[in-house]
Amino acid sequence: MKSNVHRQPLAHSVVINAPRIKVWNSLTDWPSQSSWMAMTSVESRSHGEPIGTEIFALTGLFARRNLWLKKYLGILDHMVVTQWNPPQSCEVEHVGKIIKGMGRFSLVETTANSTRFDWYEEILAPKLLMLILRPGIMLGVRFSLWRFTRSFRNE
Repeated sequence: MKSNVHRQPLAHSVVINAPRIKVWNSLTDWPSQSSWMAMTSVESRSHGEPIGTEIFALTGLFARRNLWLKKYLGILDHMVVTQWNPPQSCEVEHVGKIIKGMGRFSLVETTANSTRFDWYEEILAPKLLMLILRPGIMLGVRFSLWRFTRSFRNE
């Protein structure tokens, strides 16, 4: 019997008016992602080295506001850092119960004060499910990366 679960690629890029190292430092401060990721609270647990760091991103309606409710109203994305190449790229494996697959971001210096941020995910999911969820996921990603880009305007 053929499995209906496939790797579903998702990608988006933005240009940020900031040096690559500044973007890298902000992006890899995992808990600070809570300030720009839509409806998401992010925590991390490091074991001393970047590779193997665990990242927990809870996305849901009350993920930021109510610690008690967030256990019940959200999806927990548990990731483990598998590749670490500062300040160019980082790769994670999604190892949670619901979300599985891989994610990667790359930072490309376009000028001394401009960086292209390439976000890429491969989610293991049934094709039909991803057809339904993809528009909402991409809307959330675009909005979140827009907020991240704006965070460099005031500096």
